[in-house]
Amino acid sequence: MLHRFFFSNSILGAVSGRANVLYTLNEHLVLTMGLAAAIALVSLVRYLRSPWRKLPPGPPGLPILGNALQMAGAQWLQYSAWGKEYGNIIYLNAMGKPIVVLNDSKIAVELLDRRAGIYSDRPTMIVASEILGDGLVLPFTPYNETWRRMRKAAHEALNKVVSQSLNDYQLEEAVVLARNGLQDSAGWFEHVRSATVSMMLRSMYDESPVSDDYDARVQQISECAVRMSSAAAPGAYWVELMPWMRYIPSIFSPWKRITVEWYRGDNEAFHAYFDRVQKEVDEGSERASFCATLIRDRDRYRLSTHENAWLAASVNGAGSDTTRATMEWWTFAMILYPGVQKRAQDELDAVIGRTRAPTFADMHQLPYICAMVKELIRWRPATPLAVPHRSTADDFYGHYFIPKGTVIIPNVWEMNHDPQVFGADAHEFNPGRYLDDKGETLGDLPGLKDDGHYTFGFGRRICVGKHVAFDSTFIDIATCLWAFTLANVKGQELDVDGCVDEGVVVVPKPFEVNIRPRFAEAVDVLSQECELRGR
Repeated sequence: MLHRFFFSNSILGAVSGRANVLYTLNEHLVLTMGLAAAIALVSLVRYLRSPWRKLPPGPPGLPILGNALQMAGAQWLQYSAWGKEYGNIIYLNAMGKPIVVLNDSKIAVELLDRRAGIYSDRPTMIVASEILGDGLVLPFTPYNETWRRMRKAAHEALNKVVSQSLNDYQLEEAVVLARNGLQDSAGWFEHVRSATVSMMLRSMYDESPVSDDYDARVQQISECAVRMSSAAAPGAYWVELMPWMRYIPSIFSPWKRITVEWYRGDNEAFHAYFDRVQKEVDEGSERASFCATLIRDRDRYRLSTHENAWLAASVNGAGSDTTRATMEWWTFAMILYPGVQKRAQDELDAVIGRTRAPTFADMHQLPYICAMVKELIRWRPATPLAVPHRSTADDFYGHYFIPKGTVIIPNVWEMNHDPQVFGADAHEFNPGRYLDDKGETLGDLPGLKDDGHYTFGFGRRICVGKHVAFDSTFIDIATCLWAFTLANVKGQELDVDGCVDEGVVVVPKPFEVNIRPRFAEAVDVLSQECELRGR
């Protein structure tokens, strides 16, 4: 018994000693790993804060959230205000996501144009791109092979020469818009929306014209555009800042259920549009449209039916939404600047007369109207913030470090209102800034893109529909100003600095406009033009 007692105690002692040794080793291991982690963290902080990796300056944020709660409302105005305090390149942090805002066109051109190879990607847009658009909404699609094929197809089908094939549609819709404005001044903004949707549907799909704002196609296209625009706004959905939320089952995620349902409805509609054109082309139709071009050149572009359907939908939605917003801002400008309106009408009277409406053949003889289009897109851009870019490699601008994966937000609003580029009156609506002393169009202005502003974006992400947008806005403005005068409603005070932020697209706060014919023959001329076109 005694032998067993000592034997047991010796075993227990050995086991206990070994346990103590293991405990000590584990303790040392934990301490060593903790020390190593602390050294690594300190080294990382010193590395990131070292003089040669200095981040751009920016406003202080909250713990964890960073600047996320400060990025709401009219962000372009907030970025402009921060620019006056921190400079033209600003660093923000939204829950760990690095963001750099560019307030200066020279910086934007250097990074987004000249270094496009590492600044052409888009940040992940879980709702706007992946859910609502199946990753195929052209403005939001990541910089990958699918995007390159879609971009090539869109660029070739909408370049300056090819886009002129759409001029007949644009001219017809402009005439209808002017006639409707004269007949129903109170419904002007509904007519604007119908005309822009109709023009894009006909250009994209060779669809039949939209008769009025109650057309189901107007509702579907407009609602889809607003959903996309709203979802793309920074901070619109928390899942963009907390991507793990995408894995929460739909039963616990109302936002996921409704966005998936939206996608299904839109996808069905867009395929129906495309399939009709596909059927007509297969049957031998030679009618022109964006979709018809995609179908006839399908082997060259190597796009699937699904990709083609969404490419056409992307261009259609973006074009409808931004053109509508631009025409609303034009209406606003005409009320605010009656002298500008009068000068444009004088040019139209001198070139066109009063026996016929303007056509695209008159464009080169109407420099003031062309300048008005440029100034309108500059003065009140429908998209005051360009769709964000994303860097795909570490980079430097001067002594500022821009980490890989940084979201880059070009503040188009601030660039378009830079007094060093556009003069002391940059915040005024003045088409004359694009003309010389003789009223002729100026050549390239120093420091400006070919378009005369920065609204159409930068680098490989520049707007593919800019020629269609310019032509459509030109003929709408020329035809309307030829036919009627826009004036304020008695007693109405316009909110010059106000706007309605629909996400990516911005429009004026609601207001009324008084439309009156400039001469008696205007109504008859427009009515005859509409009758000739079966409208």
